[in-house]
Parts: sequence; structure tokens; C-alpha cells
Amino acid sequence: MALKCVPIFFCSQKPQSLPEIPALGYSRGRLVLDLRPIRLECCALGASAQSAICLVEDEKPGAKTSPTGKIDNDGNTISRGFHKDLNLLPKPLSKTDLSPFPDDGSNVRVAFQGISGAYGEDAALKAYPNCETVPCDQFEAAFNVRMAVELWLVDKAVLPIENSVGGSLHRNYDLLLRHRLHIVREVLLVVNHCLLALPGVEKQEVKRVLSHPQALAQCEMALTKMGIVRVSADDSAGAAKIVASSGRRDMGAIASARAAALYGLDILAEKVQDEDDNVTRYLVLTREPIIPGTDRLYKTSIVFTLEEGPGMLFKALAVFSLRGINLSKIESRPQKGRPLRVVDDSNKGSAKYFDYLFYIDFEASMAEKRAQNALEHLQEYARFLRVLGCYPMDEVL
Repeated sequence: MALKCVPIFFCSQKPQSLPEIPALGYSRGRLVLDLRPIRLECCALGASAQSAICLVEDEKPGAKTSPTGKIDNDGNTISRGFHKDLNLLPKPLSKTDLSPFPDDGSNVRVAFQGISGAYGEDAALKAYPNCETVPCDQFEAAFNVRMAVELWLVDKAVLPIENSVGGSLHRNYDLLLRHRLHIVREVLLVVNHCLLALPGVEKQEVKRVLSHPQALAQCEMALTKMGIVRVSADDSAGAAKIVASSGRRDMGAIASARAAALYGLDILAEKVQDEDDNVTRYLVLTREPIIPGTDRLYKTSIVFTLEEGPGMLFKALAVFSLRGINLSKIESRPQKGRPLRVVDDSNKGSAKYFDYLFYIDFEASMAEKRAQNALEHLQEYARFLRVLGCYPMDEVL
């Protein structure tokens, strides 16, 4: 039976009597990791106001296997429930197998958004220097569970989540919740935006540049001073490829130095971005979570919704402050399934306002008791709570 790891969910209702539930879940005052072939899912995002717990059994434990009924040459019944050679059985997973640092990334396939030369590929190669990078057209393609992950076409996906200049990538926050992948690592990548053009072209000849909207926004002041028209493209490396194939001397691209080398373009200027300190934070996602430890600095990412009432967000954040846990990031996104919440008002009928999802990164490992207690405390205020991943922090630029 193949071992499958599970999505990590919490529900705000009191613990219910459930048989041997896996995941980083609630267990009488502590949170534990148990890798078993059952998935625990919280259904609190539906239209019903009541939180519900659903068990989905991919492979029911304890299921009996019946014989095939086939007879071998000696007249014995062959049973499909047993292996004759025990060495052929799959070996149990160890902490090394689930490590986000498998040597130097050899034999690892990593998906990224864009084409060769994109910054996402740079992030993948920083995390796993000898990995095989797999380009994807859009962020959804890198996230496509059926095509890229569950079908084992790739081992990991790299996703940009925020930039020190441009801020958060909201579209990708939505994807984190939509797809059941686990964050196993973060990558901090220093971005050097370069102005690229065909060989022999002078800077003053360039009248328009192509690049990803985020890259263009990060170079807005510099491009305005040059009097250059900005044109959006799907990704920066794709923009470099378009310029290389266009043959137009008045067209340039904002992309990386590696993209210039790949597509035969000249670098007319480096560090075109408005801020010299330009860093993009990427997340590495896989099918299974890693086993959290305390051997280095860890970060945990969660998403939750809150019950109604005054001061609920303050109370939710206080569970971390009370335990000395630093919050490094908080982001709110409207719930797409239920963007409006209706509240009865005895005087004026009803009031409508947005219902939010809160994404939080905090600096603690799920192996620590204080992190487990904080999430258990958070359950008192949350209608829905999911751990997106617990992973080592990247401190090297």
C-alpha cells in the first residue's frame, strides 16, 4: 500500500471522537504529525455556517484482500494479498526521504512559471543547483495537481509569493488555498533587472520594452526617465525571447542577465529597478509535507477564517504574542466562495461586509510545543484553519 501524506486542516469546533485521524492535527492538547493513508478535510468553507469534519479514505486500512483464484503449476492457490519476496516491498519513508534538501537536487524535477531564463528558474536552481527545471506557461500550470504533481510529472513547484518592492502576489495566495500542495522551503532571490536589446543596439534607440507587469512596475521610475513605453508580457524571459526573434532595434526587454545569454541579447543597463535592494520570496511546494524539526530556524504558514465578533482578529494574533512567537507576514484575502457576510440587525435589518481569509507566517516550528499550543488556542476563534507548511527559513541572499 503506497504511503500518502495528507493536507493539514483544523476545524474550530470542539474535538470530536474520530478514529486515528492523521495530520498535524488536534490530539488532547498537542499537535502531532502522523503519516497515514487518510485525508482529513475541513468543510467549513461551504455555505453552511456549521463547521464539519469529513474523512476521505483513499485506501481503507485493514481492508482484506481476497485470493485471485488462480492455480499455479503445483496446484496451489495464488493469493494476491502477499508478496513472495519481501525485498520487493516498498521501504518505509524516513526523515531523509522527506527532507527539502536532497543533496544538491540531483534527479529532482522542479516546475516554474515562464520559460528558460525566468527568475523562477533562477530560484529553482538556487534551491536545487543540479535539478531539472520544467517550464510552465502560467502559475496555474505549475500548480496543476493532476498534470504536474499527482501524476508525478514533477517533484516540486516554485512559486513567487512576494517582492520587497512590489509587495504580495495576491493571485498566488489564492492558488495556495485552491491546490493541496505543501510548502517545504522558501527561497529568497536577489533580482537584478537588466535592459536587454538586440546586439549592436544603443540605449537611446529603444522606444518600448516588454516584460512581466511586476518587473515593469519595479522599474517604473527608471523607464519613465528614459521615455520608454512599457508593454506587458506573460513573463520576463518570454519578453527577451520575443525581442530576440522580432529583429526590431527599437524594442527591448526587462529580464535577467541569464536570459540575455540564453537568447543572444546585449545588456544595455543593469539594476534598472527603482530600488537596489530588490528581493523576491519564492515558495517550494510538494505533494507531501516535510517532518518539521528544531535543528534550524523554521517558519510555519497558515490560513484561517474567524468567527464573528469585536476584537476577533486581535485575539487571534494574541495567541502568538502570548507565547513569544514572531509574526513575519500577515495577508488578508476576501473569500471567493462567500465574499459577503450577512449580520442580523434588530434596528435596520441586515448589514453586509466582506468575509476574509487571513494568511500568516510565523517564526516557529510545528515541532515546538509553543507552536502547537498557539494553533490549539487559535481554534477557539477560527471557523477554519489550515497549515500550509512548516519549512526551514532561507537566510542566504
